[in-house]
Amino acid sequence: MFCAMCGADNPNDGHFCKKCGAVLQGQRAMPPGVGYGPPGAAYTGPTETSGKAIGSLICGLLFFFFPVAIVAIILGHISLSEIRRAGGRLTGRGLAIGGLVLGYAGVSFIPVLIIAAIAIPNLLRAKMAANEASAVGSLRIIETAAYSYGVTYSNGYPARLEDLDGMAGSGRSCDHAHLLNSMLASGQGSGYIFSYVPRTTNGEQPALSPQAQRLGCTAPGAAGFEVHADPLTRGTTGQRSFYTDQTGVIRFNMDAPATTDSPVLE
Repeated sequence: MFCAMCGADNPNDGHFCKKCGAVLQGQRAMPPGVGYGPPGAAYTGPTETSGKAIGSLICGLLFFFFPVAIVAIILGHISLSEIRRAGGRLTGRGLAIGGLVLGYAGVSFIPVLIIAAIAIPNLLRAKMAANEASAVGSLRIIETAAYSYGVTYSNGYPARLEDLDGMAGSGRSCDHAHLLNSMLASGQGSGYIFSYVPRTTNGEQPALSPQAQRLGCTAPGAAGFEVHADPLTRGTTGQRSFYTDQTGVIRFNMDAPATTDSPVLE
């Protein structure tokens, strides 16, 4: 008895084709199917491309959507099985294999996305914490520089943050005290912006002392100062804002610029 699906010769009492697995019931005494030569010969009749293989490839191309990648794998395996059993009537094995490769690539890519989703926020928080710690350290440096300025030039605290800078090629003076690096003196550093505000006595600036005049001061200093440190992009370069003044106490605020009424940084 010949199988009508693949043309293979089977025992007369067989129930399933020993080559393609097709059901033999109702096929007794039927001649080989169209396109088959002698038993075992290759199929030469009309063929068609497996729709499941095409579907597998299409879904595989959309592997970045996780459920679609699973569908590509399922359709790919089903189509390969059908093509194998069809004895040459179905084509599209390459399409099915392509869909399987892309589907498995999509499935393997999911763990990478999960790891990235976990790691990136942690890295961002670590970066913000490092920037905040650096901002607090910079405030301490500005405080120390302002105190040193007042002791050195007897001109009170600096009237500007730039007075603490050291310009390239310039000598140390009351206007360029060489106490801060150029970046910090410009008001930026580690994702934060620093704002220096001088305080005067009763709204009036003190007059230049004789020593300050001898040391080259061109403008009176200040009776006090306040420094604000705010993140360049809140929630990205830092979360907290900081504040300090001539008292040396650093304060912070989580969602807005810090002031003298903000909580003290422990």
